[in-house]
Amino acid sequence: MSSQDFSKITQYGERKNIEFKENLNSNTHLLTERRQQLASQMKYRLERGQGEAIYFIGVNDNGQLLGLGKPEMDESLHVLGEIASDINAKILDVETEIAKSGEVAKVIISRFQTNKPDHLLIGVAGHVDHGKSTLVGTLTTGSLDTGSGSTRIFLDVQKHEIERGLSADLSFAVYGFNKGETVRIKNPLNKREKALLVEKCDKLISFVDTVGHEPWLRTTIRGIVGQKLSHGLLVVAADQGPTHITREHLGIILAMDLPVIVVMTKIDMVSPERVETVRQDIFDLLKLVGRIPYMVKSPEDADFLTDNMNHHLVPVIKASPVTGEGLELLDRLFSGLKIPSHEEDSKKPFMMYIDKIYSVTGVGTVLSGTIRQGKVKKGEKLILGPSSTGDFIPVNVKTIEMHHYRKESARVGEVVGISITGVEMNEIRRGMIICHPDYNPRAVREFDAEVAILVHPTTIRKGYECITHIETIAETTCFRPIEQEYLSAGDTGKIRMRFKYHPFAIREGQKLIFREGKSKGVGTVTHLYS
Repeated sequence: MSSQDFSKITQYGERKNIEFKENLNSNTHLLTERRQQLASQMKYRLERGQGEAIYFIGVNDNGQLLGLGKPEMDESLHVLGEIASDINAKILDVETEIAKSGEVAKVIISRFQTNKPDHLLIGVAGHVDHGKSTLVGTLTTGSLDTGSGSTRIFLDVQKHEIERGLSADLSFAVYGFNKGETVRIKNPLNKREKALLVEKCDKLISFVDTVGHEPWLRTTIRGIVGQKLSHGLLVVAADQGPTHITREHLGIILAMDLPVIVVMTKIDMVSPERVETVRQDIFDLLKLVGRIPYMVKSPEDADFLTDNMNHHLVPVIKASPVTGEGLELLDRLFSGLKIPSHEEDSKKPFMMYIDKIYSVTGVGTVLSGTIRQGKVKKGEKLILGPSSTGDFIPVNVKTIEMHHYRKESARVGEVVGISITGVEMNEIRRGMIICHPDYNPRAVREFDAEVAILVHPTTIRKGYECITHIETIAETTCFRPIEQEYLSAGDTGKIRMRFKYHPFAIREGQKLIFREGKSKGVGTVTHLYS
């Protein structure tokens, strides 16, 4: 880095998470009172930087690059490291350059978590206007709804979503627990507050709020198939009851082999008789798909379920974000739910399917998604792809964030944003992977799958095309039945499938969903072809 680059930053003065220090020494700055002042100052800078602070050493209060001799610089860095350790932070990186009287140092300080919180990732599904976003907004903030979906605004962040009251993309919300006590966020739109929540909790509940409107089925499937979910939360409104969309979303959750929780909302808007009718409809629907419904009426019921819940037992809870009924039971259930074991996946090389790609000023290209396996560290060299030609591109990890909290590393099951260098943003597509080279990814165009046709008005023959979803991949795929001439609704069989436009990195055993309008089927990848 040239002197010109340092001066470009310092010329605007101290701000947000940037602090200037001309010189630090042990005899003065590590005395108790001064040490406490510096620690408080560093805490402030870390909070302003969502867990990361930048100190310039050898720079005066006006931002002029003065420089220090090597002994003075070493002493200053030692003092800075001591102050950082007092507040559970540490020096991550030091860059130096020559100035008038020696060296100037740019020091990156990061707060580190003494605990690594357990993390549940829950996909929220259900028909449009059944209250999914309102329920999640109320759960994560503790603010009761006004009856008009006021807490929904914490999740509907696009202008047209707020105006129409309909979610059009996936939203992510979080709350958590510390030693069993619920920890909520007053303002989920405040990045700093989210970052502090991640830091203080020993258990995090992240919600992937999907889309209930039928035209956006593709986005809903992406939310359920494309994340490494631990549970599915199905929302059913008491005024309308289960609909064809409710059944469809339940089918997608079950196809992904996820445990299910059902919440009946809007119970404050209907009579007790109507609530009982819808409860029975929900029970009948769950029994129809081979699940055992269990009504949660008390904290003891919630505790029983957290100890005994499996893929067959389904908690059903009545809740109202307006009156608050049922919310404590949901807290109790989420607090006690067991975290899926990622022990086997944690030992594998890092891999994440890319869900979103965006550019952040001052950070660069950021990829977000849920880590499927392994662990990623800041500064690691990874590969990304496949490109249209099947190649994988070397990239470097600059920063890692989870709910705006800066992390040195992240592990399997966490939803993260990873900023990278080494590739242009227009070269990246949703459905690509970013991984460690040891993952040995394979670019695949053609594969076999065992499928079941759930709904289809005619027959599926050679040449049939539809959208296939695998992880975050959503690609037009060409079909060719292998064992018979055609397949129709209710049939199972083997199909040769080919991605029409791009290769993707997939593996045997992955689950898939395919659709064309209302035509749907599910399956499992069984064999790959080069």
